[in-house]
This record gives sequence, C-alpha cells and structure tokens, in this order.
Amino acid sequence: MAGSEGDKRRRNMKPRGPGQQNPGAPEPGQQNPGAPEPGQEPHESAFPPTFSVSQIKNKQRRHFMFIRLKQERRKEKLAVKKKRKKERDALGDKAPPKPVPKTIENQRIYDETTVDPTDEEVQYDEATDEFAPYFNKQSTPKILITTSDRPRGRTVKFTQQLSTVIPNSHVYYRRGLALKKIIPQCIARGFTDLIVINEDRKVANGLILSHLPEGPTAHFKMSSVRLRKEMKRKGKDPTEHQPEVILNNFSTRLGHSIGRMFASLYPHDPQFTGRQVATFHNQRDYIFFRYHRYIFKSEKKAGIQELGPRFTLKLRSLQKGTFDSKYGEYEWVHKRHEMDTSRRKFHL
Repeated sequence: MAGSEGDKRRRNMKPRGPGQQNPGAPEPGQQNPGAPEPGQEPHESAFPPTFSVSQIKNKQRRHFMFIRLKQERRKEKLAVKKKRKKERDALGDKAPPKPVPKTIENQRIYDETTVDPTDEEVQYDEATDEFAPYFNKQSTPKILITTSDRPRGRTVKFTQQLSTVIPNSHVYYRRGLALKKIIPQCIARGFTDLIVINEDRKVANGLILSHLPEGPTAHFKMSSVRLRKEMKRKGKDPTEHQPEVILNNFSTRLGHSIGRMFASLYPHDPQFTGRQVATFHNQRDYIFFRYHRYIFKSEKKAGIQELGPRFTLKLRSLQKGTFDSKYGEYEWVHKRHEMDTSRRKFHL
C-alpha cells in the first residue's frame, strides 16, 4: 500500500542534528549570491527595454505592473521638468521663450471661410441678414420652448430649467400638433424664436432652433445633459436678471451665423447686478453651454459658480427659412464620411 510505504520512509529518515545544515544552503562564511553586498541598498528590478505589460497573463500582476510603469514615467517627466526650470532660472532674462504645446486647435487646417470682422462683405451681410432687426435693436427676443410629443419627466424638467436661463421664454407642450402648424401661430403671437427639445428613450438628444419669421433653422444633436440637482457644488437658482452672453470660437462664416443665432436669444442690455453669464463655447465643433454666476473676491480676483443646467450641442444641419423637413432648402448639412476626413478640420 502507498500509505504503508510512506510511513516506512518517515521512520527511516534520520533527524537533522543541531550542527547540520540544509544541503542547498550556503556555508556559514559564504554569502548568498542573490543578496546585495554589505553597505549596498537592495535595488529594484528595472524594466527590460523590450518589456510590454500586455505580455503578462496574470490580470492582477498586469494591473500592478501597469500602475508601476505609469509611476516611473511620471517621475521621469517630473525630473525633466525640474531640470528645465532650473536651467531657465539660471539663465534669467536670457532664457528662451517657452515652447507652445501642439494641440488639435492650434494645428487646425485653415478654413477659407474664416470671418474677418473688418471685411466690407461681412459687414454688409450682417446688416442685411435675418438677425439685423435684432442687432439694430428693432425687435425684442421672445422665445417659445416646446418638446416632442409626450415628453418624459427628465425632459420636462430640463425644458423648465432652460426657460429660467433664457429671459422672456415661454414653455408650451405640443399635444400632438405639427411644427408647421406651430410656426404660424408663433409668428402671429410675436415670438422671435422657436426651440424644440427632442428626446429618445426618455433622454433629450436633439434641439431645433428656428428664428422667426424668416429663419434660418438649425438642427443640433444634444448630449451630456445635466440638470441642477445632478451637478456638484452648484449655486442657488438663477435670478430673473438678464444675463451677459459670451460667444467663443465661432470663427468661420457658418460659425458666425450660428453665433448670431444664439446671441439673438438674449436681450441687448444685460443687468450686471445679477452677475450672471450664459456661455456658448465652441471647441472642435462641439458647442458647450454653461450658465454661471461670478463673485468678486478682490479687485483682481473673481470666482465663478455654475448654476446649471449644462449641455453640449453638435450642429447637424442649417436650413434656410423656417422648419420644413420635406421641401426645405439646406445651406449646410453635416456629412460625416465626406467632411470628417481629418481630425484637424473644423467647420465652426
């Protein structure tokens, strides 16, 4: 039996005496070949030049080595940064200017339609386009905000909060009425703009902005919608003061038209006592909307407090005239496979 043979071997084994050592262990005067020399600190194992973390099959070990590799790279980057700072401090005024980091924005492909505000043709277009009555202070913005049919709770809350950041705006629900029938009623009641919030699967995913009575109409994809209760460190609800408006980075002819369309939603004379700002920031053809209240901390410093809501827009099309999905004439349509051939090509 296997058990009886094992018992015999254990009985035949001689106990190791106090002076005897393990055969594989080093002698008393001999040092372990893998141990560091006296006075020398134990060194960490360095990564081989052809090391790849993805070759490690154990998931936990791979994750540990990846974090360690990132830490080593961060230390190297920080050491180079400190070295350059010492060199610049040593040179003083003779130090060369700091290099400008390369970004997609400053490496942007030049667009032929980039707007020059001093151009006579641009000034003539601004004086004769659909927004000229607003910029000549001949009309006061009056906005109608509505939704798609049967909106859900979150879209309804977003619509209500959007009306609090756009002065003189009114919320009405569709009740199955077509947009072609809504637009004549808006014109008859003196509305200057129509905003439609579309939703899909209880999430707001589209915005239609139509300037009345002659257009144009812009269709946007909407994403990253955040309500006030979903935001961290939000301030109190906005007051009824008319906010200031900031439009950033609308540099092309198309972007200029979109910027003027957003500007026409707000009254001309902001009430500075409210210290509220509505920002439309264009970056890589994504339009980020933020609503802040600024607070003066000193003569040179000011703090900002986001009030909400926030969302992001992506232009899909710009149509001449009011909304007409069947017979409308489009000025610009975003065709992704034809237009987005380069990451450095932007349209706004």
